[in-house]
Amino acid sequence: MENYSTQMDAARRGIVTDQIKIVAEKEKMSVEELMPLVASGKVAIPCNKKHKCINPEGVGSMLRTKINVNLGVSRDCKDYDVEMQKVMAAVEMGAEAIMDLSSHGNTIPFRRKLVEECPAMIGTVPVYDSVIHYQRDLASLTAKDFIDVVRLHAEDGVDFVTLHCGITRKTIEQIKKHKRTMNIVSRGGSLVFAWMSMTGNENPFYEYYDEILEICREHDVTISLGDACRPGCLADASDVCQIEELVRLGELTKRAWEKDVQVMVEGPGHMPMDQIAANMKIQQTICMGAPFYVLGPLVTDIAPGYDHITSAIGGAIAAQNGAAFLCYVTPAEHLALPNVDDVKQGIIASKIAAHAADIAKGVKGAIDMDKKMAVARQKLDWEAQWECALDPETARSIRDSRAPEHDDTCSMCGKFCAVRSMNKALAGEIIDIL
Repeated sequence: MENYSTQMDAARRGIVTDQIKIVAEKEKMSVEELMPLVASGKVAIPCNKKHKCINPEGVGSMLRTKINVNLGVSRDCKDYDVEMQKVMAAVEMGAEAIMDLSSHGNTIPFRRKLVEECPAMIGTVPVYDSVIHYQRDLASLTAKDFIDVVRLHAEDGVDFVTLHCGITRKTIEQIKKHKRTMNIVSRGGSLVFAWMSMTGNENPFYEYYDEILEICREHDVTISLGDACRPGCLADASDVCQIEELVRLGELTKRAWEKDVQVMVEGPGHMPMDQIAANMKIQQTICMGAPFYVLGPLVTDIAPGYDHITSAIGGAIAAQNGAAFLCYVTPAEHLALPNVDDVKQGIIASKIAAHAADIAKGVKGAIDMDKKMAVARQKLDWEAQWECALDPETARSIRDSRAPEHDDTCSMCGKFCAVRSMNKALAGEIIDIL
């Protein structure tokens, strides 16, 4: 077996890894087409060497748009068994990644259980875990403490880590000067900002970035460059703080690639629809085509309880214009820790957005199932429709709960069904309405 440090290193040296083979097959590409994309950083294959049960996925704007599901316990909701139920439900529904954002208790056993049992990519945000791991308040932690937790997560087997490397001491002055409506809404970003404010020190994830790159190279952990200054409301979208941080993330992307470390770049946030496409193009230019990972974007601020819909609208536009990875948003966003049903609603909304974008982009095979659905509907073949459906269980239960008198119709149109009438007319049959 040939030795290589990361998937990017392997691709650059012409080594075809098992992961590259699997991703190429999934994406209906040849290995020869995929290898240069991985080598150049335009596709990331987050795949820690210790995550043996992973079903590898590629993340890149020219591939199928991938979905991430955020999970994890909090002080108010701390049942790890429930979180594991959500994980398995998410994987069954087709989520390609799980992020463990736990912020309470002993996080190590749950993280290791994910690595041992979950076939999806696993991501974490080490800065959350730092306070919990050391059981010390933020101001008492040192730069070394933060870096050691990054190392711990890498050694535990996570595939990607979100690190808020792009905010610096300069950002503190910008936030004070530019008077954002929502300031910083990134949880990790706010912790780094608070730590810098309290200690007077530089951001450790920026200052010790080279050391972090060595850790990530050793374990093949992909860095997801967190956008601490992502807009948390429409009023803050595309402002100086967001764009200046993006420029720095572009510089950090280049430094990671020089060490063969794979990178994803995180993006907005809340954003009016008319700004989304431009933001995607700016990111692709500044970050040289590195995969873009967006939270939403949420296209309005006034829909708590329905933010899975506001984010799906933004996500579809973002993915059509170059975003590669959509972080799901649930109906519980801004309100509570999501329950199992919230997780399902969030995944379905994100998958609709991703699929719609893939069709618009012309991703190979994206429209195939839609074509099968159209044929099944024309034939009024309900079983075939369930096989094509994104969520067959819900579709079937709605029809069964309001069953029609005649099976070749539904209870909406009955014998006025246009499909039924056309089928009969074209077959030369009598169309009976009454």
